[in-house]
Amino acid sequence: MNCRFCKTALQNVFIDLGNSPASNSFLTKEQLNEPEIFYPLKVFTCPSCFLVQVDEYKKSDAIFDNTYVYFSSYSTSWLAHAKKYTEEMEQRFQLDKNSLIVEIASNDGYLLQYFKEKKIPVLGIEPTANTARVAEEKGIPSVIDFFGVRLATDLAAKGTWADLLLGNNVLAHVPDIVDFVSGMKIILKPRGVITMEFPHLLQLVEKNQFDTIYHEHFSYISFNAVTRIFEAAGLEVFDVQEIPTHGGSLRIFAKHKEDNSKKTEPAVKELLQKEKDHGMLHMEYYDHFQQKAMQVKLALLEFLISQKKAGKKVAAYGAAAKGNTLLNYCGVKADLVDFVIDANPHKQDKFMPASHIPVYAEQYLKDQKPDYVIILPWNLKEEVMSQLEYIKTWGGKFVIPIPALQII
Repeated sequence: MNCRFCKTALQNVFIDLGNSPASNSFLTKEQLNEPEIFYPLKVFTCPSCFLVQVDEYKKSDAIFDNTYVYFSSYSTSWLAHAKKYTEEMEQRFQLDKNSLIVEIASNDGYLLQYFKEKKIPVLGIEPTANTARVAEEKGIPSVIDFFGVRLATDLAAKGTWADLLLGNNVLAHVPDIVDFVSGMKIILKPRGVITMEFPHLLQLVEKNQFDTIYHEHFSYISFNAVTRIFEAAGLEVFDVQEIPTHGGSLRIFAKHKEDNSKKTEPAVKELLQKEKDHGMLHMEYYDHFQQKAMQVKLALLEFLISQKKAGKKVAAYGAAAKGNTLLNYCGVKADLVDFVIDANPHKQDKFMPASHIPVYAEQYLKDQKPDYVIILPWNLKEEVMSQLEYIKTWGGKFVIPIPALQII
């Protein structure tokens, strides 16, 4: 395998999480008796550009199909984040009725709806037809397709250019990151702005967030790597913000390299130096991640086995992709975790891939009254603990598995 960006041969394994199905390939009851397809989940570090990446065993068009079950609008904190973003961008870049906002991976319109409320023209680009239909029902025009040079060229030929081109949690999801970023160059207006949000590799390593590794995430990105990828496409990162979403993400701001209307903010140099100071430009930094993940695995299994021996009931909240990575890496099945609760009706009454743990609506939690609830989407733990505070009335406790097992 060669690096997705610089084509250097890859041999340095960052982490090997074994074999598992695609993280969002939930099963119906009828499918439980059918074989599942497992793919290797091995991640490599490029010794040249330090892009951390998984081999593309499962093709992206097989992941993002019409059965895709991730809908962004089921998280209230994520909606609040999206609304705040729209307000900040409107003010900073003087967006108005004459602007065009284009979002790549617009999902169910969770973000563009707030620009639409402000009467600012929008266009969503979304490869999963079922989520795009939900966006269109909200009045958000959507192109159902994968983004890259081909689509960008088609849109530009029709006169579609973006004043603000954005993508939240999509940059890590594209198998051909060079084609993706090159496409953004084509569709961006001469003085337009790109913003991209993605989990920061520094946070993944420092906070032991190995469960954010799954087949939908092809790349795990440092600021150093992303600036080089954008530069190669004729784009320049002129600002960056460290934000708390998904356990610690970056929001980068980019422009055409030839656009002199925007100055480079000090935050760019500061973050490059921060990564250097942490050792991210040396392979030694990436050497010990496997052992860190193993500590979480041992702690979780010891906890679950001890509760099973004590006759306690353990459930989980949030049938998130990261939860599937954690459970499958640890080898946890429905004999150790009784059920999972999720607010997304598209996941309810289905079964988690590989573990076959059933997924139910929240009422089931109230009926069963488990002794422990493992919060699988730990990045939303405050939101979830507030929502499920009532479990304390029967003596229930919360369990946070990452970065180290914690009982609350």
